[in-house]
Amino acid sequence: MKTAVVYHSGYGHTQRVAQTVAEGAAADLITIDADGNISAADWDILNAADAIIFGSPTYMGVVSWQFKKFADATSKQWMSGAWKDKVAGGFTISSNLSGDKLSTIQYFMTLSMQLGMVWVGQAEPNNGSINRLGSSSGLMAQVGPTSPAADIPQGDLDTAKIYGQRVAQIAAKLHA
Repeated sequence: MKTAVVYHSGYGHTQRVAQTVAEGAAADLITIDADGNISAADWDILNAADAIIFGSPTYMGVVSWQFKKFADATSKQWMSGAWKDKVAGGFTISSNLSGDKLSTIQYFMTLSMQLGMVWVGQAEPNNGSINRLGSSSGLMAQVGPTSPAADIPQGDLDTAKIYGQRVAQIAAKLHA
């Protein structure tokens, strides 16, 4: 089973969450660069994956423009049906407790549905540390506006690892 995490990170916070999600999923990690691009080899990895987990910071209530450029480039996969029945998930981080992160997760869900993918939500209940933001639709993390990526709460990172494991496990079940 192959899983890939594709993400954009503006300041390193999303990168740290992406690395933890990828660790949980034993996934390939693909970085969308500052110009919104990935390499041809990265597209090959995504096309071969059984599951793809999307990640972006939440900026002004939605994904970064770099992630949006990447998403627009998936129109080739949409036209050919190349990602139909792949498993999908998504994560985001912002500086505010809400920060309108749900809009970002819903963007990932819409993108996934348009591509014919099967969405996997967050299954862990809020226990104060794990899934402390109480998201069911995907993974959400939060750290203060002036905090470095090293300050992301451990519970958010633990949740990220669990979420990566969940997406990979669902992909294994669906593609068995």
